[in-house]
Amino acid sequence: MEKLAEERIAELARSNAELAQFGYVASHDLQEPLRAVASCVQLLQKRYSGQLDARADEFIAHSVAGIKRMETLINDLLTYSRLGTHSLPLVKTQCGEVLDIALANLAAAIAESGAVVTRDALPAVEVDATQMAQVFQNLVGNAIKFRGARTPAIHVGATKNKEGGWTLSVSDNGIGMEPQYFERIFEVFQRLHTRTEYQGTGIGLAICKKIVERHGGRMHVESRIGEGSTFRFTLPGRAL
Repeated sequence: MEKLAEERIAELARSNAELAQFGYVASHDLQEPLRAVASCVQLLQKRYSGQLDARADEFIAHSVAGIKRMETLINDLLTYSRLGTHSLPLVKTQCGEVLDIALANLAAAIAESGAVVTRDALPAVEVDATQMAQVFQNLVGNAIKFRGARTPAIHVGATKNKEGGWTLSVSDNGIGMEPQYFERIFEVFQRLHTRTEYQGTGIGLAICKKIVERHGGRMHVESRIGEGSTFRFTLPGRAL
């Protein structure tokens, strides 16, 4: 029985590795023909904008916008597929410093929205600092994006959990969501809103979840419509 379980675990690991490799190769190989199409369409837009009828200009503009969306999708898929193969070792790192990196990357969005970001004293744990910064950046960025009419108030929390590790959280006062979407939002390319309402590909939270799981943790969300959301994730280990 134990041997069968080990074989299934090994088979699953091989399958996941093959799937990640397929995603990487497919995304990488898609970039070249997309660049060729993008160059041609952008050249048409540059040379003939205003020289054709309004309908033709509209078609070209839609083509350019579609290509840009495809480029973003491919880049996000590449990021997702490379999480397990292009990772740094887990080393003791101050999570406060990692959060500072994420907030620096979001400086323009924070300034534009007037967002106020507060924090608890964050622990030092074993993480891949680059990937953990991406988790914080995606979660805080989403809190700013899905803010509704209110000025974003975002809090990054940290509490010791029963397993001896840490539970980190990012809470906001945004638009919130209904319980039936709590699992769906962590799936690849899942969106709760149209692109005209909110920009994005719908892969950010899937990336966060995969990074947290790579660190041996779990991730979930608590939310109420109109009251905001709290994303919690666990990290094993002890503070320094």
